[in-house]
Amino acid sequence: MPAISPLTGDPIKRADAERLAGVLKAFADPARLRLLSLIQSAPDGEASVSDLTGALNLSQPTVSHHLRILTEAGLLERDKRGVWAYYRLVPSAIAQIADLLTPPRKRATKKAR
Repeated sequence: MPAISPLTGDPIKRADAERLAGVLKAFADPARLRLLSLIQSAPDGEASVSDLTGALNLSQPTVSHHLRILTEAGLLERDKRGVWAYYRLVPSAIAQIADLLTPPRKRATKKAR
């Protein structure tokens, strides 16, 4: 993640902008947003591909593809257990993106509460 928000008024470095754009691109898909929501709301905060395919009404390869993109973007962690892989959110990555996209004045107000 970039160290500086594009909303601070300071220019964001090209590499940081490319990294942030890649993460936002991973977010910018309805199926991936639903996957993040389904995983976060799962009883243990984690889910396998088989847990997610029915809820999304997508094939296993399609769900696996979306999970790979979210994992590569640093938004999910993957834990292999036997033949199954379980996915869970990386809360710090989600919080960091939210912080980068919150204007500095709003951030100061949020932290003061």
